[in-house]
Amino acid sequence: MKSHDLLTGKVVVITASAGTGIGSAAALRCLEEGASVVISDRHEARLESTREELAVSFGDRVFSVACDVTAQEQVQALIDGAVQRFGRLDVLINNAGLGGTKSVLDMSDEEWQRVLDITLTGTFRCTRAALKQMVAQGDGGAIVNNASVLGWRAQAGQAHYAAAKAGVMALTRCSALDVASHGIRINAVAPSIAMHPFLAKVTSEELLASLEKQEAFGRSAEPWEVANVMVFLASDLASYLTGEVISVSSQHA
Repeated sequence: MKSHDLLTGKVVVITASAGTGIGSAAALRCLEEGASVVISDRHEARLESTREELAVSFGDRVFSVACDVTAQEQVQALIDGAVQRFGRLDVLINNAGLGGTKSVLDMSDEEWQRVLDITLTGTFRCTRAALKQMVAQGDGGAIVNNASVLGWRAQAGQAHYAAAKAGVMALTRCSALDVASHGIRINAVAPSIAMHPFLAKVTSEELLASLEKQEAFGRSAEPWEVANVMVFLASDLASYLTGEVISVSSQHA
């Protein structure tokens, strides 16, 4: 991917960015576009491995801070760590989320709450912490949330995940208005299906094949294809977009 320096001089924090999914793809693309990037994840060994891989090409422009988005003190430590390392915060990409397939007939309170706590409330915690830093800096900023087309569309076994992602969409729209006067933009992407190891782990081959057939291109998105839209929303190319949710999908209309 050719760099166009869309994020040169920006400091970007990305949650759930260890491994080989959308978060790490976003980290790579932000680094390619000139940003300094703080990657985070609750899996510390995987996080350090990802940082080492990225540092081969990008050196000290990549930094890591372990973070579980269900713990407010860890969320605050992530934002504080980014500011201590790079001096400021310009962009937050909220990528942390938890899926799974379970009918509401069999779903426990704990299973429901776990998905909501990570996917929706975790996004809220990180957004709140980042916004306070951006407002204090006084020169704008951008937040990009990872939602899902399931926030709009029904799929069996996804009530908890779909509810959480619909909440992320609503959080995006409303929080964008809260901080528009500060020059801060908040938008979201809504992928249909992006293939990565965790998705393959929690989804049957039959369901994946069925979902891919719904796509106009007959395949799932690659993580970098979603990351490209995240970079666009984080950059000044999207300077007049806020409170928007962009579908990253080739599903038939």
